[in-house]
Amino acid sequence: MQQYSIEDICERFGIIAESMEMREVLHVVQQVAASDITVLITGESGSGKEIIATTIHKLSHRADKEMISVNCGAIPEGIIESELFGHEKGAFTSASDQRKGYFELADKGTIFLDEIGELPLQTQVKFLRVLENGEFMRVGGGQPRKVDVRVIAATNKNIEEEVSAKRFREDLYYRLRSINIRIPPLRERQDDIVPLVKKFAGEFVQSSKMSYGGFSAHAMDVLIGYEWPGNVRELRNVVESLIVLEPGREIQAEDVRRFLSKMHRSNVSSNYSDNVHLPVHLHKSSEQAERELIYRALLEMRNDILELKDFLMNRNNEPHRVHLLPPSAQNVHDRNVKNEMIEELPSIEEMEKSLINEALRRTGGRRREAAHALQISERTLYRKIKEYGL
Repeated sequence: MQQYSIEDICERFGIIAESMEMREVLHVVQQVAASDITVLITGESGSGKEIIATTIHKLSHRADKEMISVNCGAIPEGIIESELFGHEKGAFTSASDQRKGYFELADKGTIFLDEIGELPLQTQVKFLRVLENGEFMRVGGGQPRKVDVRVIAATNKNIEEEVSAKRFREDLYYRLRSINIRIPPLRERQDDIVPLVKKFAGEFVQSSKMSYGGFSAHAMDVLIGYEWPGNVRELRNVVESLIVLEPGREIQAEDVRRFLSKMHRSNVSSNYSDNVHLPVHLHKSSEQAERELIYRALLEMRNDILELKDFLMNRNNEPHRVHLLPPSAQNVHDRNVKNEMIEELPSIEEMEKSLINEALRRTGGRRREAAHALQISERTLYRKIKEYGL
């Protein structure tokens, strides 16, 4: 069987793996794909569990056979055994014909059981039997049947907690966890965000024929700094929505902040605190939260003063302006006020430079730790250090 490099896998399956975290995931995929070992994929909703399952299947010796994908959480408890294992004619009132289940349909191929943590306990027993000896019985049947199928399961739940709560069988968990691939959430692989944005934007623009002006560097920084509770799925939605809302125009940082804030307000969650720009995770340390709030307050204050500056600069264009001073004196007064405010206000670049310097000082110059403290990627930190000559 052909051995693919990580770069080949990324190109073939459209996977973005600039981050070390995702490259480690693909390294495990390389190792397990050729075997028939059962794989458990864990990760938050929207993190990309199904594409990893598909990649494992396509790299295996079963690639020419079918991969059946089943969302266990979407099947009602009363019919899930019939769906998975099939049923015999007359097994229940509406069973007018014999029917194959998903395991039989996936014979010689792969079955991907998404949201495995939603399986009822009674069904878990029968599933364990399939894993152990490849046998199952159709609902209403008395004859064991054999199936040759590779099982890949996935869940966004903490299975250990489910076992402790007696909602998931311990023996099944031990059988599944022999190979556990954890997909890191998007906030833990920030180096993937920019290439993902470019990928999603390119695909959407090509398919929808939309006019697209790109994202500014500061807009990208906002996307990198966001927590992405919905992970890759949420990022795709945000990118596509912004392209639709800002057709043909370069998308700016404020466009991104405004959209994320609006989206957050419409999806109020107890895990987040509402903020005019970005939601702040409550699990952050008080120091991190305080730093973010101060920084955002500075940005808001700067924006407010810039708006006031624009107002003062445009006052001469107002048709019904009431002058409290003679026009010449008023113009001089406006310029003086504007210049005083601009001189007193630090630029965003100065604030960024100050924050980076402070982070580097506190971490003894260790850039990885500084990037983590600032909640930005190492790549962004290196770019800023070079940009500011630090």
